[in-house]
Amino acid sequence: MDTTPLHTRRWSRRLRGALDAPEHWEILDVPARPLAQAVEALPLGPYRDALHGVWLGHPLHPVLIQLPIGFWSSAAVLDFVPHGHRPADAFVALGLLTAGPAALAGWVDWSRLDPPRRRTGLVHALSNTTGVLLYAGSMLARCRGRRGRGRLLALAGLTALSVGGALGGHLAYRQAAGPDRAAAVPGLAPADWTGLGPVDDFPPGRPVQRTVGELGVVVVRDGGDFHVLAGRCSHLSGPLAEGTVADGCLRCPWHGSEFRLRDGEVVRGPATAPQPVLETRVLSGHLEVRRSGTG
Repeated sequence: MDTTPLHTRRWSRRLRGALDAPEHWEILDVPARPLAQAVEALPLGPYRDALHGVWLGHPLHPVLIQLPIGFWSSAAVLDFVPHGHRPADAFVALGLLTAGPAALAGWVDWSRLDPPRRRTGLVHALSNTTGVLLYAGSMLARCRGRRGRGRLLALAGLTALSVGGALGGHLAYRQAAGPDRAAAVPGLAPADWTGLGPVDDFPPGRPVQRTVGELGVVVVRDGGDFHVLAGRCSHLSGPLAEGTVADGCLRCPWHGSEFRLRDGEVVRGPATAPQPVLETRVLSGHLEVRRSGTG
């Protein structure tokens, strides 16, 4: 029996409803589409994958955002400590300096989301942008000697960032806009050799969808070698069987993530987690697979 007080349950439902709401605001698609195209058009070159966090193995944005949040939270405390105004001013300035890279990484990730997540992400970004602007105003007020106004603007900025942080957490954990979508694959793959069919069923260079037990996989024949990867992209579960094969890599049809066939490593983002690969063998003209590392 649920012993939580009724008023607490009502407050919790309202809060969850408020966090869920932006993903249904289709009006946000009007500014979101051209904005996403503008972010995609930025000449970032190889730095785009670096901003996605491909080198790190998970999104970079949550790591970078710790810096401005940490600086500004420290400033909020020092603003009300005797003789703390100078270090508080320094922390506000440092927060503004580090907010740019964190925001850029966030926008790069956001541009590759699907519409519902993109809507939530846009409100998240607007809340954080409001916070940054308020801190910029606080810095200006401090430079002019208006410390009271500077403190108030900083507190307002921290409030806006807290709203943005709640939406960011909702986007990451409730809407799963960052976790590895293929993380469960090792537990679903069979430990024993399992047949996928005659080798003639797999034309060279073309992804073929198959199911082994409860797991959907994609099979790619590359010359005399067979590669079997988890069938859904680790980024946002794109159907890899509908992707394309080139230069030893499999490209997701949804957002363009590329995975190396031989080991599933990410060659190109926005995916940051490698694609699980199953062991293969050919026995009596039939392709068989099992969980990697079983032998």
